[in-house]
Amino acid sequence: MLSIILQTERLLLRPPVAADISRFVPFLNDFDVTKNLSRLPHPYSEDDGCAWVVRTAGERVRGEAFPFIVMEKTEGRLIGICGVQPQLDFMLGYWFGKPYWGRGYATEAVRRVTKFAFDELGTNRLTASWIDDNPASGRVLEKIGCKPDGAEEQDCLSRGSTVFCHKVVLTREDFERLG
Repeated sequence: MLSIILQTERLLLRPPVAADISRFVPFLNDFDVTKNLSRLPHPYSEDDGCAWVVRTAGERVRGEAFPFIVMEKTEGRLIGICGVQPQLDFMLGYWFGKPYWGRGYATEAVRRVTKFAFDELGTNRLTASWIDDNPASGRVLEKIGCKPDGAEEQDCLSRGSTVFCHKVVLTREDFERLG
């Protein structure tokens, strides 16, 4: 389970390694990216990236988190990160570098990681949330079959304030129905 690699038509998804840090940190230093991620600081440093890679390697071994670096197959470029984390339900999360927004990569990667969570990790339910002023993220989640599951205020570290978040849920049955 540690070295699992997922693929789609255009993407390769693999576990993060130290060599990725210098490639994803610049994306996370773009406030337009980090303002949509409640748990990340802005600015985001190489030390933050190193700590994340080390922490998630241990979490993967313990079955506590399954993050994937998302790469374009043709160019081999790192374009974002997508993963699931077991909590009460499995929580789905993702982000993509701004140059890769609007190309369908998020939907493609999220769909593949969702399939992994249902098929390989055996969950029957995923949850996610999206910040109100990021409706594009809401559309990604809607495309894979997520349904509204309430809303709440959440702390957002990068903004230094609370934000209004829409919560969504996806069952195995709803995901399979969409095919």
